[in-house]
Amino acid sequence: MTTISLAFSLALGLITVLAFLGLPMGLAMICGSVLYLLMRGQDPGIVAEQFLNGMYSNYIMLAVPLFILAAEIMNSGTLSDRLLKWCDALVGRFRGGLAQVNVLQSIVFAGMSGSAVADAAGSGKMMQHMMTQNDKYTPSYAAALTAVTAVIGPIIPPSIPMVLYALVADTSIGYLFLGGVVPGLLMAGFMMVQIAITARVRDFPVEEPVPLRKLPRMTWEALPVLFMPIVLMYGIYGGITTPTEAAAVAAAYALLVSAVVYRAVKAPDLYQSVLTSAKTTASIGMLIAGALVFNYVVTVENIPRTISAILISWDLNPITFLIIVNIILLILGCVLEGTTILLVIVPVLIPTAQALGIDMVHFGVVAVVNIMLGLITPPYGLLLFIMTRISGSPMKHIIGDVMPFLWTLIGALILFTFVPETVLWLPKLFGYVPGGAGL
Repeated sequence: MTTISLAFSLALGLITVLAFLGLPMGLAMICGSVLYLLMRGQDPGIVAEQFLNGMYSNYIMLAVPLFILAAEIMNSGTLSDRLLKWCDALVGRFRGGLAQVNVLQSIVFAGMSGSAVADAAGSGKMMQHMMTQNDKYTPSYAAALTAVTAVIGPIIPPSIPMVLYALVADTSIGYLFLGGVVPGLLMAGFMMVQIAITARVRDFPVEEPVPLRKLPRMTWEALPVLFMPIVLMYGIYGGITTPTEAAAVAAAYALLVSAVVYRAVKAPDLYQSVLTSAKTTASIGMLIAGALVFNYVVTVENIPRTISAILISWDLNPITFLIIVNIILLILGCVLEGTTILLVIVPVLIPTAQALGIDMVHFGVVAVVNIMLGLITPPYGLLLFIMTRISGSPMKHIIGDVMPFLWTLIGALILFTFVPETVLWLPKLFGYVPGGAGL
């Protein structure tokens, strides 16, 4: 069995030290990879070669900046405000209604942005104000709920993490998007049930109901926002656009609705959206570039095959392997950034999953759900930090309110793991054959 070389051990150590010192993970992986290449006597120019091959020859990579731009344009306009008012009119009348609004708006917003961070940042401030006004909910509960509901964003299509998984696993983006629909809705349903129970136990307030006669008008005003997920999904699954082209349509549609229909985006707002999108894309791009180079090192070192041989020698069945993967990814999610896990750790596990006959769409959705749970898992949870900054509530209080939801979502993850049909049922309706070619 292959052993890990000294060069790889030193490269891994350098990456760990540089990351601990605060260097961005992408740059840390590039530095570690260059050290490995020098120690093995290989041309450091391989780094540039991997950049070019991975970043510029892969068409699906264009979807990432376009979905980010679409989310930024929506956040700069009044789309989030109109969406929240419509959700409040539907479910705000029930006990704990504002908490239910938080979940419902995340379901709709998930069909537009593909990013948990965009979801939390887009509606986070507004939901925090609505829920804490007149002391209806504690700041920590409002912040925790916004963080938890934002997790739905990358599960329901479109999804930036699924685009990245498709990159490393060579899997159909279209069927991955379909595979996330039922799990995302189930996660939202579990949260809404939990809120309904908690609302009675903690005596959450009941909002003044919006008269039903106003609902048609509010629906009409929100219709352009609600129509966006339909445009995207019809474009992809109607054969009109590829998923990457659908990302361009999303950005164009968001601009059209915000600037022309609602007249809520001016030139300075658009400039700021493009600037913010460029910065975010550059950050993600550097991380992807570093991962591509380091994945080359991992492949040269034969790490995936070695790990695959070890795991297969344990005579694992698919369910046992998936349980181990869930445990590994949940633990790593406590300390590592999700994109790093998706681009560096998941590719190492893919060969074993394939050898055990696990469907790549099922495996991808399970992996993405794990990684999204890492966003609300202490101590690293990125969404926890975002909502701490937005709410001003102490982190420990937010974590206390997040934990009951986290256990519920882990229960949902177990369901998706043990019952693959929760993921594969919808893709099969659209012609997916497990293990076959995709959209």
